Amino acid sequence: MISFLSGILVEKTAPFLVIDVNGVGYEVQASLTTFSVLPKTGEAVRLLTHFVVREDAQLLYGFADAAERQLFRTLIKVNGVGPKLALAILSGMDAASFSRCVLAGDVVALTRLPGVGKKTAERLIVEMKDRLREWHLETPSLLNEAGDDHSGGVSQSVMLAEAENALIALGYKPVEASKALAKLDLSTIESSEDAIRAALQTMLKR
Repeated sequence: MISFLSGILVEKTAPFLVIDVNGVGYEVQASLTTFSVLPKTGEAVRLLTHFVVREDAQLLYGFADAAERQLFRTLIKVNGVGPKLALAILSGMDAASFSRCVLAGDVVALTRLPGVGKKTAERLIVEMKDRLREWHLETPSLLNEAGDDHSGGVSQSVMLAEAENALIALGYKPVEASKALAKLDLSTIESSEDAIRAALQTMLKR
C-alpha cells in the first residue's frame, strides 16, 4: 500500500498529475478540490494516496487531506460507485459540502454532480448518512503556502481547452462543458484550474 507521495510536482493537467519521487515519476489522479491547492510545477508537494489494483491497471489517487481520502474510500464502498465517479463527486464538492448534502438528504444537489442520477443519490444518502455522522471534517489543508498556480502566459484558448478536457474526463458531456465555459467571465480567470472550478460552480447551480 502506498500511503503518501512526497516529491516534486512536474506535471499537472486535471485530473492527472505527475510527482517526481527520487527520480521516479508517479502518475496520480486527483479531484479538482485537491488541484485547487496544488503548488506550481517544479515545487515540492506531498499528497496522501489511495492505491487501486485492477486486472488491467494499477492506479494512484491523490488527496490534499485525510478527510478527502476518507470520503473517497467510503464512496467506493457504495454499490455502483467506482473510483472515477468518486473522484467526480469530490471534484464537484469538498468533503464538508458533500457531508452536509448527505446528512440533509439533499437529493437535488447530489444529482447535479456528473454521473449521479436520482437512484445513485438516494443510495449515497442511505448508505453514507450514518458513516458521515462519525466524521470530524476539517477544512482542506494547503499543500504549499504558495499553492496558487497561475498560468503565467498560457493563452486563454489553451487554458479553456485544458479545462474542457478535464470536465469531460470528470464525466460531463462535451456540450455541457463547452456551454459552461462559454458563460465564464474570462477577466477573472487566470488558470485552467480557475476555469474548471468556475464552470463546475455554474453547472452545480442549475
